[in-house]
Amino acid sequence: MPPEDAYTATPFLPSRGSLTALREAAAACRGCPLHRAATQTVFGAGKATARVMLVGEQPGDQEDRQGAPFVGPAGNLLDRALADAGIDLAEAYLTNAVKHFKFTRSEPRKRRIHKAPTLREMTACAPWLAAELAAVEPELLVVLGATAGKALLGNSFRVTRVRGTLLEEEIHGRPQRLVPTVHPSAVLRSDDRDAAYRGLVSDLEVAARALE
Repeated sequence: MPPEDAYTATPFLPSRGSLTALREAAAACRGCPLHRAATQTVFGAGKATARVMLVGEQPGDQEDRQGAPFVGPAGNLLDRALADAGIDLAEAYLTNAVKHFKFTRSEPRKRRIHKAPTLREMTACAPWLAAELAAVEPELLVVLGATAGKALLGNSFRVTRVRGTLLEEEIHGRPQRLVPTVHPSAVLRSDDRDAAYRGLVSDLEVAARALE
């Protein structure tokens, strides 16, 4: 394995940039050590013509086992929030900034506990996200949480400062409209889950209006 400052997925990208080709190539990615403990690569899911792309942090335990993004509790909550905000899930592409599950556990056979990826690991995985953006060309990005925001916009990103606002930034070399909000897992962890859920829906309503 190369030293940490040399981590990158770039050598594993295919010559063709279709989503199918990207997904197949990503299954063999060894661009950073996260693949060693993960069950599998969890690539994005959705139509190549999706109008909105939602970007989270990384797969969770259920996503790692099933091989699809946002299929665990946070994903179920996100599906409900999108419907309540008026965003058609059929018009969405779901993905993560990091494609392998990073976790820790106190003892063997104990539950796997999510561990946030490092900035270097996010940077290593960035070529996959850039390729997904180029393939889908979404009208709008929804940035789910601080880690996804840092992966896309840099380490100074703070979701609490800009959540629920329509921004325009250059992302991987192309102008992109985006709406940041919290990650749905933050709603599940909130002491006041109802209020946190309403805040998420409110932010997603901003995205829905941007797509009108």
